[in-house]
Amino acid sequence: MVADRDEPTGALVRPYAVTRGRTRPRLDIALEALVETTDRGRAAANRDISAHGREQQYIAALCDGRLQSLAEIAARMQLPLGVARVLIADMAADGMVAVYEPTSFDGNDSVETELLERVLSGLRRL
Repeated sequence: MVADRDEPTGALVRPYAVTRGRTRPRLDIALEALVETTDRGRAAANRDISAHGREQQYIAALCDGRLQSLAEIAARMQLPLGVARVLIADMAADGMVAVYEPTSFDGNDSVETELLERVLSGLRRL
């Protein structure tokens, strides 16, 4: 039997509970894709959290008025990248956020590699 004082403090929620057991996002979102809260997302964030979870409200607030990459959101929320990807894909499908995918200007893979290296460098600085 576990004593009350041995219970973990705070809300300990497993990542699969946040995504309701889903591991695959509705949309394929790149690591460096930029996310911005839409008007619909702002309105939903100000409503009751029963319709949208605490994580969705946090993402909406985090991306309100400033673009954040998928990697930045995952890092700030201390969530695995896959979990953040599922949450953001759900929010994008519901129109709560806009996702801006990076594009390669000349189709050259070196541009994409260089961008990923810059993102990785920025994540290491966090």
